[in-house]
Amino acid sequence: MTGFTENALIKRLMDLNPSQQSIQTLSLWLIHHRKHHPTIVKIWFKEMCKVKDNRKLMFMYLANDVIQNSKKKGPEFGKEFETVLPKAFEHMKGFDDKTRDRLNRLLQIWEERGVYDKAQIAEFKAAFAPSEKDSAAPPPKKKAKIEVEKTKKEKKEKKKSETEVEVDGTKELHVTLSPRTPGGDPPETEELIKALMDLENTASSDAGVRERIASLPPEVSEVSLLANLADRTAADQLSAAVNEAAALLADYNGRLQAEMEDRRRLLTMLRDYTLAQRQLLQQAQSTLEDYKEKLKKVCAVRSEVKSHISNLPDLTQLPDVTGGLAPLPSAGDLFSMH
Repeated sequence: MTGFTENALIKRLMDLNPSQQSIQTLSLWLIHHRKHHPTIVKIWFKEMCKVKDNRKLMFMYLANDVIQNSKKKGPEFGKEFETVLPKAFEHMKGFDDKTRDRLNRLLQIWEERGVYDKAQIAEFKAAFAPSEKDSAAPPPKKKAKIEVEKTKKEKKEKKKSETEVEVDGTKELHVTLSPRTPGGDPPETEELIKALMDLENTASSDAGVRERIASLPPEVSEVSLLANLADRTAADQLSAAVNEAAALLADYNGRLQAEMEDRRRLLTMLRDYTLAQRQLLQQAQSTLEDYKEKLKKVCAVRSEVKSHISNLPDLTQLPDVTGGLAPLPSAGDLFSMH
């Protein structure tokens, strides 16, 4: 991923749009540069206050995406955003009912998922709660049927917007308030390479153990052959062989199970890495198109400059106006008498 600078962050925030791809791509980039979280959150809040009102909710969705999807990496974003969110909600205090409903939904999700505790959620709600003057008008009448339909719709939307993910070993439902939340935080390139290298010597490729299992005597797995035991010595020998076979198979089965888990984990890593790279590729293509257009304009200016220069007179072709002229008379020459 590209390096982090404050100017790069501001440019990406200005280019942000409400689409799934745009929010996901910027969220992944911010999480990748999480070591700069104080600067990121500071600039996020500053730019959120500056943008037009119709873009502010998009900034809140971006914050939600970063806060929730960065939990597997660490709590730094959640804690850092906590310091500016009260002011951010207060900044959106006078917004329309539709936007306020979406903000309330966001806070409801955070409370249900334990993103922030109840006291902090209450502070956020109080920050953008309408004043007494705004809430003086009587509330509209509500019909029971409408409320039931609304509840069903909310449950349906909630189900669609939730994805089960594992954070710190605990499974939880992950909300998607932006068009879609990415499946997971993309791994670092070095981490992915290491995971691939770890699967070079797996249990399924251990030919030595498989040969040992294949060479086990049939008596260890065939109950019907127990009738062939003639004496106690043979029985003891068979018992030792069975115990050895059981230990060998148990160990190998455990290794195979671990390999399956590693491959599932690698599959998830590859999916997340591929998704991130695809999104970054699309962003790079868009950036390339922008700079191609800029290059086109610069080339047009260059052509005009060349044309202008070619139409200017060539000073080297002008006649020499200094050589061959008589020298000016001196003061003595001017006053001399003839």
